[in-house]
Amino acid sequence: MRRPVPKLPSWLPVDGYILALVGTVALAALLPARGPSATVAEGVSTGAVALLFFLYGARLSTGEAMAGLRHWRLHLTVLACTFVLFPVLGLAARGLVPSVLTPALHTGLLFLCLVPSTVQSSIAFTSLARGNVAAAICAGSFSSLVGIVVTPLLAGLVLHGDGGGFSADSLLSIVGRLLLPFVAGQLLRRWVSGFLLRHKKVLGYVDRGSILLVVYTAFSAGMVQGIWHQVSTLRLLCLLGVEAVLLAVMLTVTSYGSKRLGFPRADRIAITFAGSKKSLAAGLPMASVLFGAQAGLMVLPLMLFHQMQLMVCAVLAKRFAAAAAAEPVATGSGAGSAGEAEAAAGVVVSGARG
Repeated sequence: MRRPVPKLPSWLPVDGYILALVGTVALAALLPARGPSATVAEGVSTGAVALLFFLYGARLSTGEAMAGLRHWRLHLTVLACTFVLFPVLGLAARGLVPSVLTPALHTGLLFLCLVPSTVQSSIAFTSLARGNVAAAICAGSFSSLVGIVVTPLLAGLVLHGDGGGFSADSLLSIVGRLLLPFVAGQLLRRWVSGFLLRHKKVLGYVDRGSILLVVYTAFSAGMVQGIWHQVSTLRLLCLLGVEAVLLAVMLTVTSYGSKRLGFPRADRIAITFAGSKKSLAAGLPMASVLFGAQAGLMVLPLMLFHQMQLMVCAVLAKRFAAAAAAEPVATGSGAGSAGEAEAAAGVVVSGARG
């Protein structure tokens, strides 16, 4: 008789996948890849990144994305929050160096502000809050698609003086390891989408395993080079405080700003969750390409922000849902049903990939 796979208790306010990421970081600290094993790990990690973006391309439904163009005002609002307001706030945080943040932590924070929005967790929280689920799907997809090109370009512009740099070699790496696999996935989607749907659960483990491998490789390189001696406990606490303020500002702007722009309630919920979040799944592979051996320290702010946004948005989604329960649900608003909300919430409980 098969035993059920143990799950984290629902009251535990920590994403299970984050625990796996923390465990991977601990493994890299205790047993970092060195010498020939580091070369092998780097090669496998490169292949894993290419596979990730091939799967992203193969899963993105072009038809659904085009159908969502009718919500162009909503998508432009989310894109403006993701790729304009976030970077502006990240640049403003430079005033906290060196009194609050070290230059390296600020670079990581700024990189966090450049990555695209989440897909799965934005959908999950929007559905749970009875918002416009269709809009959240399209907004997350558009953000991921735009981010493949815009994030590296923005990194080249704003990280030039912060250790990020942007050379012809890095551009070729981005094209070869991120953009070409994504385009290949889109071109082959017609033939591979059925296979992907049939093996969705297994491929989900492939996604998560690939990201864990990227994390292990990046943090191993950091351990070998001794970059972790640059960060103290006090600095990490300061970083958490800065990120808490950043998330609060973005949630406030997306919520009240979308209301001032005249969006209906369901759309405001989608904008709030899609416009205030950042994708760990997209950011980690991009960091491995942009920063190389320095990627371990660079992705630390993103990992912390990812967990913070899940915890805070879970509380907000429940409050939105409770408020909506006392109001009549508008027909055709795009809000998810109760069943959809439960199913979507399960994405977060099991470890949101975005």
